[in-house]
Amino acid sequence: MALLACQAQAQAQNTPMPQDAWASATSEQASAQAEAELAVQRVVASAAPGIRSELAQTTQIIESDALLQQVNAGKSLGEALGQLVPGVDLGGQSRSNFGQNLRGRTMLVMLDGVSLNSSRGTARQLDSIDPFNIERIEVLSGASALYGGGATGGIVNIITKKGSAVGMQLGSEVGVTSGFQGSRDHQYRLAQSIAGGNDRVQARLGIALQNNGSFYDGKGAPVRTDIAQTDTQNTKGVDVLGNMQIKISPQQTLGLTGQYYRNRFDGSSYLYGGPNLAGIMGGKPELLEQRGGFVSDVMPKTERALFNADYHAAQVLGGQDLYVQGFWRQEKLDFAPFPSSVVTASRQNTDTWGLKAALSKTWGDINLRYGVDWDRESFDGEGAVFDKAQSLASGGMVNRQIGTVGRYAGYRVNTAAAFAQAEWKLDPQWTLNGGLRYQKTDLTVDDFVGYTQQLSMLLGRGTSADAIRGGKNSYNVSLFNLGARYKIDAARSTWLNYAEGFELPDPAKYYGQGSYVARGTHWQLVSAIDPESSPLKGIKTRQLEWGFKQASGALRAQTALFYAWSDQTLQLNNSNNNVTIHVADEKRRNYGWEGAIDYTVARGWDVGGNALWIRSETRQNGSWAKQSIMTASPSKLSAYVQWSPNPVTLRLQATHMFALKDASALKIDGFTTLDLMGGVKLPVGRLNFGIQNLLDKQYLTTWSQRAMALYGTGAVSPQAFAFYGRGRTFALNYAVEY
Repeated sequence: MALLACQAQAQAQNTPMPQDAWASATSEQASAQAEAELAVQRVVASAAPGIRSELAQTTQIIESDALLQQVNAGKSLGEALGQLVPGVDLGGQSRSNFGQNLRGRTMLVMLDGVSLNSSRGTARQLDSIDPFNIERIEVLSGASALYGGGATGGIVNIITKKGSAVGMQLGSEVGVTSGFQGSRDHQYRLAQSIAGGNDRVQARLGIALQNNGSFYDGKGAPVRTDIAQTDTQNTKGVDVLGNMQIKISPQQTLGLTGQYYRNRFDGSSYLYGGPNLAGIMGGKPELLEQRGGFVSDVMPKTERALFNADYHAAQVLGGQDLYVQGFWRQEKLDFAPFPSSVVTASRQNTDTWGLKAALSKTWGDINLRYGVDWDRESFDGEGAVFDKAQSLASGGMVNRQIGTVGRYAGYRVNTAAAFAQAEWKLDPQWTLNGGLRYQKTDLTVDDFVGYTQQLSMLLGRGTSADAIRGGKNSYNVSLFNLGARYKIDAARSTWLNYAEGFELPDPAKYYGQGSYVARGTHWQLVSAIDPESSPLKGIKTRQLEWGFKQASGALRAQTALFYAWSDQTLQLNNSNNNVTIHVADEKRRNYGWEGAIDYTVARGWDVGGNALWIRSETRQNGSWAKQSIMTASPSKLSAYVQWSPNPVTLRLQATHMFALKDASALKIDGFTTLDLMGGVKLPVGRLNFGIQNLLDKQYLTTWSQRAMALYGTGAVSPQAFAFYGRGRTFALNYAVEY
């Protein structure tokens, strides 16, 4: 459930919300007080608030200070997560977090307990909120039986900032980032919040504005536009988030949260593809150039609105705690004009709404949480078609819309589920956890005329076409988890668990695909993929995990071994610049080790880091082979040293991503970067600074290398998708609360 449920429980007990300090980087967080708080830290990404120290699962809390330390140095939210969480892949600098996995599998991203994922795998979950409005991030690694969709790798729950009962509080932030490579090499940000309340009502409103210019790589050249998934160069963003917590009675609370988020391309610098796009499709990649003059009737954009309502009542139905959460989310995503023989831009709309209800009760040493949830997702996608002659002649720089066609088959997904989770504290050392979820998912797909045929008819080649038949698929899934945690002593614990997760791959990339032949002016359907003849398979993941944690004195450490497997493998295919998916009956496994350590060497000095060693394989012809680089996760290593003489903090961190090669000899090259960041506490406020990519390293991002292999096939030049990471970039930020 959402954080509000946890707040409600704390308020009902007249106790303050506990805070976790394990993930912070300062020496003060190794104190005895932090250890005491850790023991009662409540994690709310597990259906109802649970004691973190009793969960038989790898958990990590990223507090706002640790997150903002990375963000204020110029990193995106996705990059910061990859830096701080060992199991999360290093993020790229694209708008999309496509391929950024958790332990090699799909991660479920939530905002206050509400999923930001959708069946249409647009991978913009981390392009959803400004870090200014984030209180902390909870990460539960590994498959989860409590959530039905997309949680095969783990859960990332973003907790938003809330008001308090201490009167009016204001927060202001202003920042600038630049590599000093030109007049467009800048980022500006401005944020303001107002919060306050009393014992009955608390509220907060936060507004964050972001203005990004152009990015430059390690050689001082402009970073090319990501024409596949779009990026955040030359964009303007706004995040407005407000919430209110109301204490209806000593036993009842109501929480309301609303958000509007928008990030849109707002510049003229774009990838020039050469005359008639010869640099992209004509075998002349030397013509590719980032230049000004881009205009388009459709600009890349993420726009999202959501509303959550959380209700908590204590001592109901025989002394139980009741948690009810209703939610609604609408998002509109526009992609970059994609250059091919016909230049088009994908436009996609998703509406999601649902309800969760859970009851929780403790009988002595046993706690039981059980409930139901229901949600409905509706999707439609279209393609804006641009004037072909004008787009080709301008090298893809001038795109005027002449019409619209259906891009993907529309669909609706209804999911209803019942779940139960129990914790049994056998004695002061042993805690058992177990849970079961049963869910029924109904997928309804609309009839759809093939995308290529719609394009052809719009351009005058044919007047009619057969429709690919829609239909329904149903998925009945039972998910189970069981774990045990042993408390060795006050500072150390170990655990072992088994858990299952489920995901429904992207229906829009599977259905609506067909083969046609022209019969005069009519396009006749020869064969097609439809729900009745070729139902889309779901993927069920099972995982075993053993972990260990220590948090005492100068040392904070956590480590885990994991092994995850499934009977199906998701494959990506690209034909005529149309990416589709296929679920193959091939066994897939991910196994590896992750760990994080922080150690206080001396007063004011801390060192540490995190690491992920992972192997991703599929079963082919009776033996295990390396999984495709399109979906496999590379290993990584990060280390830091931090000096914190009050009031100054300095942190030097190094990050290395290891190279990855698959069975077909496709390869992702590794890279190493170095960052310097810090801050100083002023009499009023705090000044933060950072230098990202301190050594000005030239490297291709992970997503760029995947895009080159995925889209750069046949006559299409891979260089069109080669965009490099940002070079040496300086950031300065001032924040104050008053």
